[in-house]
Amino acid sequence: MERVTDRVSNPFGMSAPDEPAVYGYGDANADFHVLGADAERHGGRETGVPFTGSLAGVRLQRVLHATGFAAAAYSDAPTLTNCYLSYLCLSPGPAAELERYADAELRALNAHILLPVGDDPLEYVLEAYTTQARKLPADAAKLHAEEIRGRGFLVVPVADPATWTDAEEAALVERLTALLNSDYRQTKGVATTVG
Repeated sequence: MERVTDRVSNPFGMSAPDEPAVYGYGDANADFHVLGADAERHGGRETGVPFTGSLAGVRLQRVLHATGFAAAAYSDAPTLTNCYLSYLCLSPGPAAELERYADAELRALNAHILLPVGDDPLEYVLEAYTTQARKLPADAAKLHAEEIRGRGFLVVPVADPATWTDAEEAALVERLTALLNSDYRQTKGVATTVG
């Protein structure tokens, strides 16, 4: 497959309405897309890289390393393979205005597995990319590490890493490992995995 780009920071050339912004980061050809809330909740304000400089970032990167997505257990500039990190709100400003940037990035990346971290990203993904918004609560803690069928995506909600128990961390490692060992790639419009 031809690479979209070799750039790991802001590979799609986003330009936020307000600076400083924390742009998407990672493998632009990734099948797994981790979508957090913002730099205030999940880190990255100092580094410009999502999920860095925070407890949430340390814990999430530890899981990414355990499952082979990250080269190290933690880095302010992680080397990621098959994984992309971004935020629902990449800069300060009205969330409704910033969601269009998240939507554009989600569509440009076109990953197979969406991992919304926390309630706000989960609510956004359930509403925009599944038919489950009315059936499921946007409660990432209740749905943590479960699989939800989406429209062309498989959604795996992630509880906020800053609040994880050891069991929740282990459950996410187990889910991601199982997905990596399955045929997780999906035909557009069909979200199924084959073990």
